[in-house]
Amino acid sequence: MTKALLVAVLTLTAVSASREEVIDELLGSLSRGASFLEKEHLHINLDGVVGFLILQAELKEAVRTWPHTDPVSWAQRTSAVSLVKQLDQSLAKAVEALQQNDPKYYAEFEPLLTWRFWLIPQEWSTTDPSLVYSSTSTMECYDEQLSDKCMTLLLGTWKNKGTPCIVTKSCRDTMTRFGCPHYSLSHQLLYFMIGTMRGCSQMLKGDMRASRANMTERSYQKIFCSNMMKNNQETLQDGFTGQTQDIFIENILLCGLAGFSDFYKPDWLQHILSLQDQELGCFGRDGKIISQIIGDELLEQLQLHRRVKRREKTLRDGCSSHMTGVAVSALGGYLNYYLTEQDITKRPLT
Repeated sequence: MTKALLVAVLTLTAVSASREEVIDELLGSLSRGASFLEKEHLHINLDGVVGFLILQAELKEAVRTWPHTDPVSWAQRTSAVSLVKQLDQSLAKAVEALQQNDPKYYAEFEPLLTWRFWLIPQEWSTTDPSLVYSSTSTMECYDEQLSDKCMTLLLGTWKNKGTPCIVTKSCRDTMTRFGCPHYSLSHQLLYFMIGTMRGCSQMLKGDMRASRANMTERSYQKIFCSNMMKNNQETLQDGFTGQTQDIFIENILLCGLAGFSDFYKPDWLQHILSLQDQELGCFGRDGKIISQIIGDELLEQLQLHRRVKRREKTLRDGCSSHMTGVAVSALGGYLNYYLTEQDITKRPLT
């Protein structure tokens, strides 16, 4: 064996070993998250349950496509299969509890409450810095009630046996508005992702703006994720707070699920993993984050018609239901990405 070939073999071995270690780390973290769900399934809110359902879809896809290359890889797949079985049982109970605890909210978002709804990327692309907005609003573009209404019109849950894929002018104008920040931006992306997964093929029909004539649903997803990438990079530069930490991980979850591979950065993964409570398995158990969430909940009670950020729920021991769901599904996205990386036929598209 020549020296050059030996170096190449050693390099490949090191890369393979490190990837196996990362997958071990991911599976360990997800196992702790699944155990947390098992204990808290009666109390997790809808956002948290949806996060675990996305994870379930990601794990089922991982098990289906797992590269059977060696005994270590096979053992890891066996761990993933066990996780799937554990989640199957816990999620059935969690979804049933949601139906009993909040029947109206459950009915509005019932189509999302199955892992089968959530499609896993089959090919990858990357964001484009040239699509970043020249200026961004300092205020959110809309409230969550409008977002919920627009989502139910897409899902067909706006009334009993309602027609799905309805896009009103106010929904289209809001969801295609450029320059929105933070949660507005991630909700705009989620709107188009849910429309695509629901099979709504003409979401942009009726948009008469000449400047948007060639825009597709995918065009909007690329614009939103390019701006979410910039937001994440700025968050890293400015330092994390409770609120920015949550949206940072949410951006990774959503844009990764939309197929943008450049969100799966190794240092971002390590940051997410560092936020998990090793004993409880949840995320967001931090004094500053807890006080932020409690502050949001108090504000929500005072302003019943102006919900600031989702239906957050602080669980026992100060765990965040929303952040836990977002984090585990982001980690499930990393797992699938690292597995497709091992399959050269699924390398990211440039």
